[in-house]
Amino acid sequence: MRFYLCLCVLILGAVTANAERRILDWPDLIDETAQHYEDPYRDLSAKQLNALVNVARLQSQLEGAPKADEREALAQSLSDVKAAFADDGIDADWLIAQRWVVAERRKNAAWAGNPDVDGQTVTLGGYAIPAPADKDGVPTVYLVPERGMCSHMPPPSPNQMVRVRLSGDWRPQTMYEPVRLTGSMSVVATERDVVVVDGPVRMQAAFTMEATAVESLAFTGETSTGGNAWAEKMAQQLRGVKGQGLDEN
Repeated sequence: MRFYLCLCVLILGAVTANAERRILDWPDLIDETAQHYEDPYRDLSAKQLNALVNVARLQSQLEGAPKADEREALAQSLSDVKAAFADDGIDADWLIAQRWVVAERRKNAAWAGNPDVDGQTVTLGGYAIPAPADKDGVPTVYLVPERGMCSHMPPPSPNQMVRVRLSGDWRPQTMYEPVRLTGSMSVVATERDVVVVDGPVRMQAAFTMEATAVESLAFTGETSTGGNAWAEKMAQQLRGVKGQGLDEN
């Protein structure tokens, strides 16, 4: 009887631990409520966007034009472009005035982390970028959703980057080492410069994880030069975490 009771306790404990650990994919990190905002540029065509850039350029040139005939030509060109916008029912001056407002809205949306994951123990797969230790000596890495981000590709939005504080002996052996990490996730924003491949990169992360377990997904003797098959296999490994244990270091 004691044996069966002990077995039941172990099973229940395992089920509870698994239930408490949330398995996330990268879209789960985004605060969707912050993604809905007014953006008058969103519905503009590529031609209209280029024309709006031309409006800003002509306005700048007009302000600095020293000669009357030059100012007259610039003013006429500016009037023509604005008239084309007016024919489409668009106030070009209002659009220009909205640029900083929209920039701030986009920034807020990019930094907005899902509050539901704050303080949760989670598992997340991605690619580890080595980084310097924190001031308290704790080693760190940055976790990103795609290989090449922050070097050959632009950095992701902050709510798609996690600063990870490591425990144990695991350290990435290569740049963009594919891993699954488990730990306590916090919506704690950080910014710092990290030397990646092509020089220093401003790493802006909306999340901080205190990692407690690491599962390396690196292939032996196989690299990304394998093409789409390698990428698909890696994507499946990064996402296929349910029912799989983690190697704790």
